[in-house]
Amino acid sequence: MEMHQLRYVVAVARTRNFSRAAEQCHVSQPSLSQQIQKLEDELGERLFERTKREARLTSHGEAFLPRASRILEEVDAARREATDAGELLRGMVTVGVLPTIAPYLLPGALAEFTEKFPGVEVVVQEDTTDQLLKLVLGCEIDLALASHPIQDPRLEVRELFAEELLLALPPRHPLARRRTIGVAELENEPFIVMKDGHCLGDQVLQFCDRRDLRPHISFRSAQLETVQSLVHAGLGLSLIPAMAAKAGRRGQPEYRSLMAPKPQRKIVAVWSKRRPPGRATQAFLKMVPRGPN
Repeated sequence: MEMHQLRYVVAVARTRNFSRAAEQCHVSQPSLSQQIQKLEDELGERLFERTKREARLTSHGEAFLPRASRILEEVDAARREATDAGELLRGMVTVGVLPTIAPYLLPGALAEFTEKFPGVEVVVQEDTTDQLLKLVLGCEIDLALASHPIQDPRLEVRELFAEELLLALPPRHPLARRRTIGVAELENEPFIVMKDGHCLGDQVLQFCDRRDLRPHISFRSAQLETVQSLVHAGLGLSLIPAMAAKAGRRGQPEYRSLMAPKPQRKIVAVWSKRRPPGRATQAFLKMVPRGPN
């Protein structure tokens, strides 16, 4: 049974005439008749009663026609949806993002993407790096925006940009009067960092370890905004990604660069090698900024 045979049957049933059906299907009348005869032979039943003036459905044809019509409708719908998806008229992109990235990097990208592709839904899931990588490997999300280091041969990792981690200070802290600050000057300062499981906290402690700094951890939090609020309240210092620094706003810390080599983190896009990004995911990725806003 072939798709064109089903189309011929529906056309003959609609026009009640083999010649007119052939014209509508853009085939010769003998070819259309031959294909319907071939289908009838395969089914073992006649679908039409043929006369010189018209063709009428038999009882078997009456039973066959609704199913043939539904099959053709489903095939046409599938073709339209595939075309729409290819032209990014509809579809879905699922993106996993670190909480220390999402509120700073995504709003502009999402606004631009939805304006250009209003029919494509974007689902954002925030979680820790470990959880995001599990979702990527399980093909439960299309893409993750995370931070290095990520080392797994099953994953494709594309670096987007590197950003500086700025020293966040209480506004009245003595070091806030300095333009640049050396790491050694932080030796006896209390630090506020992200809680265990958040890669930013690990990155801050790894930087301190590489510079032989043994920070006293006074507080940990799962929210970057909370860390900054605690710093502003004078409860300690922290290292904050440049994209999250809100210099000049009320209720925010003072931000300073540390002397070189400056701490930084690398923002990456990650996907499973088993599931390369589709057209919609690629289009979204192109709109993700390549640096802090």
